[in-house]
Amino acid sequence: MSDMITADLVDLDLSADTKEAAARALAERMVALGRVTDLDGFLADVAAREAQMPTGLDGGIGIPHCRSEHVTEPTLAFGRSANGIDFGAADGPADLIFLIAAPAGADDAHLTILSSLARQLMNTEFTDALRSVGDAAAAAALIRGDEPDEAEAPADAGSQDTVASAGAASPAAATVTDDGEDAPEERPFRIVAVTSCPTGIAHTYMAAESLENAGREAGVEVTVEPQGSAGFTRLDPEVIAAADAVIFAHDVPVREKERFLGKPTVDVGVKAGINRPAELITEVREKAARGEVTSGSPGATPVERTGESGEGYGTKLRKWLMSGVSYMVPFVAAGGLLIALGFAIGGYKVDKAPSVMDHFLWTQADSWAALLFQIGGVAFGFLVPVLAGYIAYGMADRPGLVPGFVGGSIALTINAGFLGGLAAGLIAGGVVIAIQKVNIPAALRGIMPVVVIPLISSAIVGFLMFVVIGKPIAEAQKGMTDWLNSLSGSNAILLGALLGLMMCFDLGGPVNKVAYTFATAGIAVSNPSDSAMKIMAAVMAAGMVPPLAMALATTVRGKLFNQTERENGKAAWVLGASFISEGAIPFAAADPLRVIPASMAGGAITGALSMAFGATLRAPHGGIFVVPLIGNPLLYLVAIAAGVCVTTALVVVLKGMRKQAPGAATASGEGTAAAAAETKQPVAA
Repeated sequence: MSDMITADLVDLDLSADTKEAAARALAERMVALGRVTDLDGFLADVAAREAQMPTGLDGGIGIPHCRSEHVTEPTLAFGRSANGIDFGAADGPADLIFLIAAPAGADDAHLTILSSLARQLMNTEFTDALRSVGDAAAAAALIRGDEPDEAEAPADAGSQDTVASAGAASPAAATVTDDGEDAPEERPFRIVAVTSCPTGIAHTYMAAESLENAGREAGVEVTVEPQGSAGFTRLDPEVIAAADAVIFAHDVPVREKERFLGKPTVDVGVKAGINRPAELITEVREKAARGEVTSGSPGATPVERTGESGEGYGTKLRKWLMSGVSYMVPFVAAGGLLIALGFAIGGYKVDKAPSVMDHFLWTQADSWAALLFQIGGVAFGFLVPVLAGYIAYGMADRPGLVPGFVGGSIALTINAGFLGGLAAGLIAGGVVIAIQKVNIPAALRGIMPVVVIPLISSAIVGFLMFVVIGKPIAEAQKGMTDWLNSLSGSNAILLGALLGLMMCFDLGGPVNKVAYTFATAGIAVSNPSDSAMKIMAAVMAAGMVPPLAMALATTVRGKLFNQTERENGKAAWVLGASFISEGAIPFAAADPLRVIPASMAGGAITGALSMAFGATLRAPHGGIFVVPLIGNPLLYLVAIAAGVCVTTALVVVLKGMRKQAPGAATASGEGTAAAAAETKQPVAA
């Protein structure tokens, strides 16, 4: 392990009682040696990684780790706790804690060394030795592998090649495999596996080692392709072709997954590969015995690949919907801005202009306005089909695209609008999933994804949308539109306040996206109502408040913010003015209990004032750069300024109170990363 760990990085009497305190205690040793430059920044990265998935492992092991720009060189710190610390493992607290710090640009050699440690942790002799070692120097030497006969040798067998197999690691297994060539009836069951985790440092290789060990015990030949940060060596296509089954243990998308199509497959999170490998092997063997081969893509859907195993239906449903929204937003921005520019150049009668195919004069501004408007209208025409298509894609991967797009187009045809698109996407994804569960003859599997699934699923979705549920959804869409058009007075102001609260609640998260999608749905027609354009104006105004307020706060009371936040404040001026809410995320992540409520208060005031002033907006994006396209622009800017001032004042007051409380800064710092994990998502607007 070279000099990645020394006696100074070992604490055999770790007194911490929480995982945050343990990470801090070990990180402080790294700081003392100059391996970490910013303690709080590094701990924020560690906690953000922990928020993705707990790093506790069965067997009393905690392995917090991250890649961070605050790390100068790959470093490993080790702590041993007498009472144990909860790192989220199913079997209880961890007494062996390894903190792995890798630079943001760590080279492959160092990451390979770290992967070797991960494999060693699956060796009980190694962990037993760490529990009994008497001094820090000896523990560091054991981890480095200075005693190969006692510590490193068992791990070397599994780490000589990042693509190891039970046959390569075990002479007995190799004999069985070799004998199998002469006696085919004795050939062992063959499994190929892929392991990966978000960081690609620890869990990836631990799952690989665990599966290989379980394979040897079960008499099964397991060949693993760990897809880690150090890159990966692709399995030989002949090995994949000869395999009887596939195991995916991953928390990030499997690269080149199509190589494994057409085989019995078990698809789980990476921790399942570490904690219950024998069960996975048994499960995939049973699938092979029953001939269970999925007809389309055998693995997880795009949503499942980015989540954790065991997620509830409600969480998956939200991700399916957000998948559709995220693909739809670029069409909204492009189409909406083009339409708005068309109106700005040609006036509000541009929507009555003839097709530019029939009439276009290069020297007339009205012709260019009509061109922009009509291109934008075409882009807007894709909104509902894209929404439906990518909801289905999130549920069922590529096979869901065709019925999703067909269903979304039918929703437009029958005037079912966005509600129809949501329903069509969910129905299309469900239909494809149901078809994929049907066992079919091997001869037909090749044509299932390109012929059978698109044909059957499109027919079913079309029937349901045209004949069964289309009309009720269209009536519901019309009712919602009529309700929006009827809003006036106090009702409109309350709606504006509510939308403002939603836009500032999670700065680009699901709640923000709901409000933004609600607004863009209203203007995504050729002739939007006045109420719809008022809603769009209120939503954009409120979304600009948090970053602008943070920028103002760092200007008027810079002493309340650290140097990094003051630098972020300069960028927040531009981001806020451009309606990019991410500009406030660094501040909300560092101090969520003060920044987020203050932002919500200012956003609510701005949304309410915008509605009260009757400001309208046809463009779905643009910030101050589309002010000429806004109805009542001066009062609109007043609404934004009011919200910015309120948020700034609240942030300054709340942070000033914090500074008077001893130890408040430390407490705030401990919440930084968890907040970052919750709030740092692509903004919907």
